[in-house]
Amino acid sequence: MITTFIIFIVGVALLIKGADLFVGGGSGIALRHSISPALIGSTIIAFGTSLPELVVSTNAAATGNTEIALGNVLGSNIANIALVLALCTLIRPGMVAASGTSRSALVRHTVLMLAATAAFALLAVRGTLDVLAGAVLLILFVIILALLLRERREEEAVHIRSHGWADALYIGLGLVAVIVGARLVVDSAVTLAEAFGIPAFVIGLSVVAVGTSLPELATSLVAAVRDEGAISVGNILGSNIFNLLFVLGISLLIAPVTIGSFADVIAVAFFSAAILPLLFARPSVVRGWSALLLIGYAAYIAWIFSAAPVG
Repeated sequence: MITTFIIFIVGVALLIKGADLFVGGGSGIALRHSISPALIGSTIIAFGTSLPELVVSTNAAATGNTEIALGNVLGSNIANIALVLALCTLIRPGMVAASGTSRSALVRHTVLMLAATAAFALLAVRGTLDVLAGAVLLILFVIILALLLRERREEEAVHIRSHGWADALYIGLGLVAVIVGARLVVDSAVTLAEAFGIPAFVIGLSVVAVGTSLPELATSLVAAVRDEGAISVGNILGSNIFNLLFVLGISLLIAPVTIGSFADVIAVAFFSAAILPLLFARPSVVRGWSALLLIGYAAYIAWIFSAAPVG
């Protein structure tokens, strides 16, 4: 048990350092190519930090653990908003308002994220997510990705430091660190959770989801502290789109999954919509709403554990 805890700490350390390198490299590329920080956050950084979800969910689906695959995606999207983004806006409540011309891009990306969530919810009404549902999600992902990449580059200069050719190296090293760190954190956390006989779906929805969301947490927090709010928020929006459409879509092509409780689908939709006040409200309201989201997330986690059979 001590060894498992040490592995967990090492994983967290890798996540934090990797996130710092990843944000630094991504920011530098955004500056040198005059690309919108919001677009960089919603694509390259978001997809990179979502790789742990992709690895975990596809492996779970391939080994027949479809409950973990689905729980990981739903739990990660909830955690990204109610935990990760809420913490970022609690620390920097004015970071969205101060994101300049990137704010309009963030609004557009939010609409795309909500559209992806609505599409998933409609497919989930069928009770079973099969190969057809996976194909629909992947087609929608391609459409949304094309819309994101078609956005015009910003002409306004952004206050981001460029490291020249080293930016690509930073991204590569950071990506390796967050993936390895996430793997260590997830494996150790699952080992601890299974020792207490926690059901697979609850493990996926909570422990695994938070573990695979740690790259988003570390990356977005670092970006928020650096006053790079567009990258911080864009990372969350892009990660949620990537998780619901690409990660889940690929997983469903491997194995279908049955929706055990529609309450968790409603929870994903509710927490996704809860991002809106963080984008449009005054900083004082944003901080209060962020605190409410964190409390709501804690209550949700407590509820799923209390409602699940243990043993």
